Amino acid sequence: MLDYASLSALAAVVREGSFERAARALSVTPSAVSQRIRLLEDRVGCALVIRGQPCTATEMGRRLCQHVDRVLILEQELQGALPALAPDGPVRVSLPIAVNADSLATWIVSAIAAYASESPVLMAVAVDDQDHTAEWLQRGKVLAAVTGSARAPVGCNSRPLGSMRYRAAASPSFMARHFNAGVGAGSLARAPNLAFNTKDELQSRWAHRLCHRHVELPSHGLPSPQAFVAATVAGMGWGLHPEALVAPYLNEGSLVELIPESPLDVPLYWQQARAASLLLDGLTRRVVAAAEAALIAA
Repeated sequence: MLDYASLSALAAVVREGSFERAARALSVTPSAVSQRIRLLEDRVGCALVIRGQPCTATEMGRRLCQHVDRVLILEQELQGALPALAPDGPVRVSLPIAVNADSLATWIVSAIAAYASESPVLMAVAVDDQDHTAEWLQRGKVLAAVTGSARAPVGCNSRPLGSMRYRAAASPSFMARHFNAGVGAGSLARAPNLAFNTKDELQSRWAHRLCHRHVELPSHGLPSPQAFVAATVAGMGWGLHPEALVAPYLNEGSLVELIPESPLDVPLYWQQARAASLLLDGLTRRVVAAAEAALIAA
Protein backbone atom coordinates (compact mmCIF):
# COMPACT_ATOMS: atom_id res chain seq x y z
CA MET A 1 0.00 0.00 0.00
CA LEU A 2 1.14 3.52 -0.72
CA ASP A 3 1.75 5.88 2.19
CA TYR A 4 -0.59 8.75 1.33
CA ALA A 5 0.66 10.97 4.15
CA SER A 6 4.12 10.83 2.57
CA LEU A 7 2.68 11.27 -0.93
CA SER A 8 0.76 14.33 0.24
CA ALA A 9 3.98 15.75 1.68
CA LEU A 10 5.75 15.17 -1.63
CA ALA A 11 2.95 16.86 -3.59
CA ALA A 12 2.95 19.80 -1.19
CA VAL A 13 6.71 20.36 -1.53
CA VAL A 14 6.51 20.32 -5.32
CA ARG A 15 3.42 22.53 -5.37
CA GLU A 16 4.68 25.05 -2.79
CA GLY A 17 8.32 24.98 -3.90
CA SER A 18 9.89 24.49 -0.46
CA PHE A 19 9.73 22.26 2.61
CA GLU A 20 8.86 25.22 4.83
CA ARG A 21 5.85 26.33 2.80
CA ALA A 22 4.73 22.72 2.40
CA ALA A 23 4.87 22.30 6.17
CA ARG A 24 2.68 25.38 6.66
CA ALA A 25 0.19 24.10 4.10
CA LEU A 26 0.00 20.71 5.85
CA SER A 27 0.07 22.18 9.40
CA VAL A 28 3.12 20.12 10.37
CA THR A 29 6.78 20.90 10.96
CA PRO A 30 9.36 21.07 8.14
CA SER A 31 11.22 18.18 9.77
CA ALA A 32 8.06 16.06 9.58
CA VAL A 33 7.74 16.83 5.87
CA SER A 34 11.42 16.00 5.31
CA GLN A 35 11.07 12.72 7.22
CA ARG A 36 8.00 11.65 5.24
CA ILE A 37 9.70 12.30 1.92
CA ARG A 38 12.90 10.57 3.03
CA LEU A 39 10.90 7.48 4.03
CA LEU A 40 9.10 7.54 0.67
CA GLU A 41 12.41 7.87 -1.20
CA ASP A 42 13.84 4.96 0.77
CA ARG A 43 10.81 2.86 -0.11
CA VAL A 44 10.83 3.56 -3.87
CA GLY A 45 14.63 3.48 -4.03
CA CYS A 46 15.26 6.79 -5.79
CA ALA A 47 15.22 10.54 -5.28
CA LEU A 48 11.81 12.18 -5.64
CA VAL A 49 12.65 15.84 -4.99
CA ILE A 50 15.41 18.01 -6.39
CA ARG A 51 16.24 20.30 -3.48
CA GLY A 52 16.58 23.85 -4.76
CA GLN A 53 14.90 27.23 -5.04
CA PRO A 54 12.26 26.17 -5.82
CA CYS A 55 12.17 22.44 -5.09
CA THR A 56 11.14 20.41 -8.14
CA ALA A 57 10.14 16.80 -8.73
CA THR A 58 12.27 14.14 -10.38
CA GLU A 59 10.61 12.07 -13.10
CA MET A 60 9.46 9.48 -10.55
CA GLY A 61 8.42 12.25 -8.16
CA ARG A 62 6.34 13.83 -10.93
CA ARG A 63 4.55 10.54 -11.58
CA LEU A 64 3.72 10.15 -7.90
CA CYS A 65 2.46 13.75 -7.70
CA GLN A 66 0.23 13.08 -10.70
CA HIS A 67 -1.14 10.00 -8.92
CA VAL A 68 -1.86 12.05 -5.80
CA ASP A 69 -3.71 14.70 -7.82
CA ARG A 70 -5.95 12.08 -9.40
CA VAL A 71 -6.64 10.30 -6.11
CA LEU A 72 -7.65 13.60 -4.47
CA ILE A 73 -10.00 14.40 -7.34
CA LEU A 74 -11.58 10.96 -7.11
CA GLU A 75 -11.97 11.38 -3.34
CA GLN A 76 -13.63 14.75 -3.89
CA GLU A 77 -16.13 13.15 -6.26
CA LEU A 78 -16.85 10.43 -3.72
CA GLN A 79 -17.45 13.04 -1.02
CA GLY A 80 -19.90 14.75 -3.34
CA ALA A 81 -21.82 11.49 -3.76
CA LEU A 82 -21.56 10.59 -0.05
CA PRO A 83 -21.70 13.86 1.94
CA ALA A 84 -21.41 11.95 5.22
CA LEU A 85 -17.75 11.34 4.37
CA ALA A 86 -17.11 15.09 4.52
CA PRO A 87 -19.41 16.68 7.13
CA ASP A 88 -17.64 20.03 6.76
CA GLY A 89 -18.08 20.03 2.99
CA PRO A 90 -15.83 18.72 0.23
CA VAL A 91 -12.15 19.62 0.41
CA ARG A 92 -10.91 21.77 -2.47
CA VAL A 93 -8.50 19.91 -4.74
CA SER A 94 -5.88 21.24 -7.12
CA LEU A 95 -6.83 21.01 -10.79
CA PRO A 96 -3.79 21.67 -13.03
CA ILE A 97 -4.35 22.74 -16.65
CA ALA A 98 -2.16 24.33 -19.33
CA VAL A 99 -3.35 27.24 -21.50
CA ASN A 100 -1.72 29.35 -24.19
CA ALA A 101 -1.21 32.97 -23.17
CA ASP A 102 -3.43 34.47 -25.87
CA SER A 103 -6.42 32.36 -24.81
CA LEU A 104 -5.77 33.36 -21.22
CA ALA A 105 -5.72 37.03 -22.24
CA THR A 106 -8.91 36.88 -24.30
CA TRP A 107 -11.60 34.24 -23.78
CA ILE A 108 -10.92 31.41 -21.34
CA VAL A 109 -10.71 33.21 -17.98
CA SER A 110 -14.50 33.59 -17.78
CA ALA A 111 -14.89 29.82 -18.22
CA ILE A 112 -12.27 29.01 -15.58
CA ALA A 113 -13.71 31.53 -13.12
CA ALA A 114 -17.28 30.28 -13.56
CA TYR A 115 -16.19 26.68 -13.08
CA ALA A 116 -14.09 27.48 -10.00
CA SER A 117 -17.00 29.37 -8.42
CA GLU A 118 -19.28 26.34 -8.65
CA SER A 119 -16.79 23.53 -7.97
CA PRO A 120 -14.58 22.66 -4.96
CA VAL A 121 -11.31 23.10 -6.85
CA LEU A 122 -8.22 25.27 -6.79
CA MET A 123 -7.22 25.98 -10.37
CA ALA A 124 -3.51 25.71 -11.17
CA VAL A 125 -3.04 27.27 -14.61
CA ALA A 126 0.28 26.87 -16.44
CA VAL A 127 1.01 29.08 -19.47
CA ASP A 128 2.89 28.01 -22.59
CA ASP A 129 2.76 28.37 -26.36
CA GLN A 130 -0.24 26.59 -27.92
CA ASP A 131 2.14 24.32 -29.83
CA HIS A 132 3.69 23.12 -26.56
CA THR A 133 0.87 22.90 -23.99
CA ALA A 134 0.15 19.32 -25.11
CA GLU A 135 3.61 18.39 -23.83
CA TRP A 136 2.48 19.33 -20.30
CA LEU A 137 -0.41 16.89 -20.67
CA GLN A 138 1.81 14.19 -22.15
CA ARG A 139 4.26 14.48 -19.24
CA GLY A 140 1.41 14.28 -16.74
CA LYS A 141 2.03 17.76 -15.31
CA VAL A 142 -1.57 18.81 -16.06
CA LEU A 143 -4.90 17.05 -16.51
CA ALA A 144 -6.17 19.18 -19.42
CA ALA A 145 -4.84 21.71 -21.91
CA VAL A 146 -5.78 24.18 -24.62
CA THR A 147 -3.44 23.26 -27.44
CA GLY A 148 -2.79 23.79 -31.11
CA SER A 149 -2.40 20.06 -31.72
CA ALA A 150 -5.33 17.98 -32.95
CA ARG A 151 -3.62 14.72 -32.00
CA ALA A 152 -4.02 13.91 -28.33
CA PRO A 153 -1.36 12.15 -26.27
CA VAL A 154 -1.94 8.50 -25.37
CA GLY A 155 -4.68 8.22 -22.77
CA CYS A 156 -6.22 11.60 -23.59
CA ASN A 157 -9.21 12.89 -25.55
CA SER A 158 -9.14 15.80 -27.99
CA ARG A 159 -11.95 18.01 -29.26
CA PRO A 160 -11.82 21.08 -31.53
CA LEU A 161 -12.64 24.44 -29.96
CA GLY A 162 -12.46 26.67 -33.04
CA SER A 163 -9.79 28.98 -34.40
CA MET A 164 -8.24 32.09 -32.90
CA ARG A 165 -7.80 34.83 -35.48
CA TYR A 166 -4.57 36.84 -35.48
CA ARG A 167 -3.81 40.12 -37.24
CA ALA A 168 -0.32 41.20 -38.33
CA ALA A 169 -0.17 44.80 -37.18
CA ALA A 170 2.18 47.71 -36.51
CA SER A 171 1.93 51.40 -35.71
CA PRO A 172 1.56 53.86 -38.63
CA SER A 173 4.97 55.37 -37.82
CA PHE A 174 6.60 51.91 -37.81
CA MET A 175 4.97 51.13 -41.15
CA ALA A 176 6.31 54.36 -42.65
CA ARG A 177 9.80 53.68 -41.30
CA HIS A 178 10.16 50.02 -42.24
CA PHE A 179 7.57 49.19 -44.91
CA ASN A 180 7.38 52.37 -46.97
CA ALA A 181 8.32 50.37 -50.09
CA GLY A 182 5.97 47.49 -49.26
CA VAL A 183 5.87 44.32 -47.15
CA GLY A 184 7.99 41.50 -48.53
CA ALA A 185 10.80 39.10 -47.67
CA GLY A 186 13.42 41.85 -47.75
CA SER A 187 11.60 44.34 -45.54
CA LEU A 188 10.44 41.62 -43.11
CA ALA A 189 14.04 40.41 -42.74
CA ARG A 190 15.05 43.92 -41.60
CA ALA A 191 12.06 45.16 -39.58
CA PRO A 192 12.05 43.98 -35.93
CA ASN A 193 9.03 41.97 -34.87
CA LEU A 194 7.72 40.96 -31.46
CA ALA A 195 7.74 37.33 -30.30
CA PHE A 196 6.22 35.99 -27.09
CA ASN A 197 9.25 33.74 -26.54
CA THR A 198 11.60 31.52 -28.53
CA LYS A 199 8.77 29.01 -29.05
CA ASP A 200 6.54 31.59 -30.73
CA GLU A 201 6.37 30.80 -34.46
CA LEU A 202 3.26 32.78 -35.42
CA GLN A 203 5.19 35.62 -37.05
CA SER A 204 7.33 33.16 -39.01
CA ARG A 205 4.25 31.24 -40.15
CA TRP A 206 2.56 34.42 -41.36
CA ALA A 207 5.72 35.57 -43.17
CA HIS A 208 6.18 32.15 -44.78
CA ARG A 209 2.62 32.18 -46.07
CA LEU A 210 3.11 35.67 -47.50
CA CYS A 211 6.55 35.10 -49.06
CA HIS A 212 6.25 31.37 -49.86
CA ARG A 213 9.59 30.72 -48.18
CA HIS A 214 11.23 30.96 -44.79
CA VAL A 215 12.26 34.46 -43.72
CA GLU A 216 14.69 34.93 -40.84
CA LEU A 217 12.94 37.53 -38.68
CA PRO A 218 14.74 39.79 -36.16
CA SER A 219 12.69 39.53 -32.97
CA HIS A 220 12.21 41.28 -29.65
CA GLY A 221 11.11 38.89 -26.88
CA LEU A 222 8.11 40.10 -24.88
CA PRO A 223 6.19 37.42 -22.92
CA SER A 224 2.89 39.24 -22.33
CA PRO A 225 -0.05 39.58 -24.75
CA GLN A 226 -1.06 42.93 -23.28
CA ALA A 227 2.50 44.28 -23.34
CA PHE A 228 2.75 42.91 -26.88
CA VAL A 229 -0.03 45.28 -27.96
CA ALA A 230 1.31 48.24 -25.98
CA ALA A 231 4.80 47.78 -27.44
CA THR A 232 3.39 47.55 -30.95
CA VAL A 233 1.39 50.76 -30.49
CA ALA A 234 4.59 52.40 -29.22
CA GLY A 235 6.42 51.40 -32.40
CA MET A 236 8.75 48.76 -30.96
CA GLY A 237 7.97 46.23 -33.70
CA TRP A 238 5.26 44.44 -35.64
CA GLY A 239 3.55 41.28 -34.49
CA LEU A 240 0.68 38.82 -34.74
CA HIS A 241 -2.04 39.77 -32.25
CA PRO A 242 -5.32 38.12 -31.27
CA GLU A 243 -8.00 40.02 -33.13
CA ALA A 244 -9.98 40.46 -29.93
CA LEU A 245 -7.09 42.40 -28.35
CA VAL A 246 -6.20 44.69 -31.27
CA ALA A 247 -9.60 45.39 -32.85
CA PRO A 248 -10.04 48.67 -30.90
CA TYR A 249 -6.58 49.87 -31.95
CA LEU A 250 -7.17 48.94 -35.57
CA ASN A 251 -10.52 50.74 -35.51
CA GLU A 252 -9.04 53.96 -34.08
CA GLY A 253 -5.97 53.84 -36.33
CA SER A 254 -3.23 53.55 -33.71
CA LEU A 255 -2.42 50.19 -35.34
CA VAL A 256 -2.69 49.14 -38.98
CA GLU A 257 -2.42 45.77 -40.66
CA LEU A 258 0.79 45.05 -42.54
CA ILE A 259 -1.30 43.51 -45.34
CA PRO A 260 -5.01 44.42 -45.13
CA GLU A 261 -7.33 41.47 -44.58
CA SER A 262 -4.58 38.88 -44.24
CA PRO A 263 -5.36 37.19 -40.91
CA LEU A 264 -3.79 34.00 -39.62
CA ASP A 265 -6.32 31.57 -38.13
CA VAL A 266 -4.89 29.14 -35.55
CA PRO A 267 -7.04 26.08 -34.67
CA LEU A 268 -7.27 25.28 -30.95
CA TYR A 269 -8.20 22.03 -29.24
CA TRP A 270 -9.20 20.99 -25.73
CA GLN A 271 -7.42 17.86 -24.57
CA GLN A 272 -7.92 16.07 -21.27
CA ALA A 273 -6.77 12.90 -19.57
CA ARG A 274 -9.41 10.17 -19.91
CA ALA A 275 -8.68 8.79 -16.46
CA ALA A 276 -8.77 12.20 -14.75
CA SER A 277 -12.38 11.97 -13.49
CA LEU A 278 -15.85 13.29 -14.04
CA LEU A 279 -14.81 16.50 -12.28
CA LEU A 280 -13.25 17.68 -15.54
CA ASP A 281 -16.54 17.34 -17.39
CA GLY A 282 -17.90 20.53 -15.84
CA LEU A 283 -14.77 22.45 -16.79
CA THR A 284 -14.94 21.03 -20.31
CA ARG A 285 -18.51 22.25 -20.74
CA ARG A 286 -17.53 25.74 -19.61
CA VAL A 287 -14.47 25.88 -21.85
CA VAL A 288 -16.34 24.63 -24.92
CA ALA A 289 -19.17 27.14 -24.40
CA ALA A 290 -16.72 30.04 -24.00
CA ALA A 291 -14.82 28.93 -27.11
CA GLU A 292 -18.02 28.76 -29.16
CA ALA A 293 -18.76 32.36 -28.22
CA ALA A 294 -15.25 33.73 -28.84
CA LEU A 295 -13.53 31.67 -31.52
CA ILE A 296 -14.13 31.12 -35.22
CA ALA A 297 -16.13 27.93 -35.74
CA ALA A 298 -14.07 24.94 -36.80
